[in-house]
Amino acid sequence: MRAVDVVGSAVANTFRSRTRTVLTVLAIFIGAFTLTITTGLGTGINRYIDQTVAEIGAEDVMTVAHQVEETTDDGPREYDPDAVAASGLGADGPVGGATIDPITDDDLATIAAIDSVESVEPLKQVAVDWVEADGGTRYEISVGSFIPGMEVVLASGEQPDAAADDPQVVIPVDFVEPLGFDSQSQAIGSDVVFGLTDATGTEQTVTAEVVGVSEAGLVGAGSSASPNTALTDALAAAQQTGSTGQAALSGSAVVRFDPAAGATATQDLKDELADAGFTATTVEDQIGAFKAVIDGIVLVLNAFAVIALLAAGFGIVNTLLMSVQERTREIGLMKAMGMGSGRVFGLFSTEATFIGFLGSAVGVLLGMAAGTAVGNALATTMFADLPGLTLIAFDPVSVASIVVLVMAIAFLAGTIPAGRAARQDPIESLRYE
Repeated sequence: MRAVDVVGSAVANTFRSRTRTVLTVLAIFIGAFTLTITTGLGTGINRYIDQTVAEIGAEDVMTVAHQVEETTDDGPREYDPDAVAASGLGADGPVGGATIDPITDDDLATIAAIDSVESVEPLKQVAVDWVEADGGTRYEISVGSFIPGMEVVLASGEQPDAAADDPQVVIPVDFVEPLGFDSQSQAIGSDVVFGLTDATGTEQTVTAEVVGVSEAGLVGAGSSASPNTALTDALAAAQQTGSTGQAALSGSAVVRFDPAAGATATQDLKDELADAGFTATTVEDQIGAFKAVIDGIVLVLNAFAVIALLAAGFGIVNTLLMSVQERTREIGLMKAMGMGSGRVFGLFSTEATFIGFLGSAVGVLLGMAAGTAVGNALATTMFADLPGLTLIAFDPVSVASIVVLVMAIAFLAGTIPAGRAARQDPIESLRYE
């Protein structure tokens, strides 16, 4: 019997006992369906996290600041006129509200001298009082520190051009109507004016072109105006007017490195910076713990789905053992006519694999349909405040892997009855009643 004949016979034999086969397929379906939903959940959330990471900064960017000196004094801290507020730092950096030593030109030179540092520049921080458009109502707004490599989650328009000579800004979607624009498209290309107070207490203004409108993001980047480099420089210069030092200082610096060198090289760079008196925070530090929690939850959910599949495997064993018993004389006849034990084993193994394919295919297809429907419903209700979030998403490779995994489990489950059939003695089998 040729291989194609073995496959054809296996498919036909699968439906000899339809009720028993359907019940076995149903058990496999439950496991495959659950595994599809949980895998899709992990894919959707991690995809959104990856999108959010772009808001924080590129993977080749590290935020560096002076280390905070530990103190056991619980009383008031002595005022340091040269200290600056710590901001824009991640989990490994100073906590909000702390003050740190400013990054000086000497510090920048020290950091730049480290071999694996490709470039370093101070991270400018500005405090804007208000924003208005066309002389309208003024609204309070914050302007984020736009770290190189960041990407805003856009509702419309385009990313601010870091290389542009003219000030550009992306405004949050919640500011479109209050600023007097009828639509997002009308806002794009219009000018807005930012007001801030300089070192002498005088009000300064800077005008910028709106190039995009941002959605709200997981880390809140969508609630602040996102400037390009030219606007940041203009705001910083206006803020420093009349100052001889403090306003021009920066509490942190942006370091670019080569992430392709690997995690060990990145850690070595952190260690070198720590030896020089600096603390460094990467994007992975800021978001990695959150992803680890999500992956852990998905892994536990997947474990329950795999348990269901293993239980279904026992159903396959039971189904095929009964099939072997019912077809004992048929097996004896096939072997008496020259069919080898390997072909008999292949016949029953193929039946098991086909049952696994049926259950996994139905489970994956219905899982994708249900996951898409639930994800779309939640995106417009419970998670409406998180634009761009597809709670349950499906990756073709992951979906195909589920089908292959289930078929592999079914094949392994089928080896027991297939082996029993292959070992049947043709003479004894023909005498079986």
